[in-house]
Amino acid sequence: MPTNYTLTVRGRRLIQELRRAREEAGFTQAQVAEEMGWSESKQIKFERGVQPAKVSDVRAMLSLYKVTDEVAETLVRLAKDATRKGWWHSHGDVIPQWFEVFIGLETEATEIRNYQSELIPGLFQTPDYHRAYLRAALLDDGDEAEMERTIEIRRQRQTRLEASDAPAYWAILNEAAIRRFSDTEVARRQLKFLLDRAELPSVTFQILPFSAGMHAAQHLAPFVILGFPESADLDVVYIESQHGSLYLEEKAHVTRYNDVFNHLRAKAYDSDQSQALIAQAIREV
Repeated sequence: MPTNYTLTVRGRRLIQELRRAREEAGFTQAQVAEEMGWSESKQIKFERGVQPAKVSDVRAMLSLYKVTDEVAETLVRLAKDATRKGWWHSHGDVIPQWFEVFIGLETEATEIRNYQSELIPGLFQTPDYHRAYLRAALLDDGDEAEMERTIEIRRQRQTRLEASDAPAYWAILNEAAIRRFSDTEVARRQLKFLLDRAELPSVTFQILPFSAGMHAAQHLAPFVILGFPESADLDVVYIESQHGSLYLEEKAHVTRYNDVFNHLRAKAYDSDQSQALIAQAIREV
């Protein structure tokens, strides 16, 4: 997925529908570019999501494709909404551009499935845990004000799970994530917060215990699967590294990660057992 600008779910759907309309009309990208009077490169960028399409350009393409008025009205509305800025854009100086894309997708997702092997998921982290993690990972550059802003951004993201339209959030954590702490008080507060979040009606929470043995995600990095209501074709697998991120959108890739997640779900403790294990970890801290 291109990350030159924040491609929203609406933008991705617009791209999908414009591509479908072009193919059904029997045009190649080169032919559309010639008819529109712009370069083939510009057309390719539209359909790859590298460059946002202006509303006037969308209208012109829809006219060429001879789509119905009803479809045209829907797609023009998508074009108008696709570049609408979200709350996180005002924090662009502290959020990497590649992570802005994730926040945009997370904000619009109706289902989120997350597997973490070492870390507590961001939407479940306390400020103290977040600070401790940044320092341990050598990501603390000493700018306290900037760190506090990143914590505030995370707090705003966390409110989504408490909203009336909260996504169905299913988290699976390797037991290591609830055992690996450097500070006793940070550990207690974090684990208690984790238990509180597990009580939210939108959240399903499981721990993959050490006793489960080998599992399907051992060779994989932690991952997030984002699901959307418009179409399963819009689902995305998100994988993060220290230097950027990877988005997998091909149906085969999304299916594979869903299969892995379902395998983990079957091997992990159920919600009650998981909460009991967290309570035990609190007593053992």
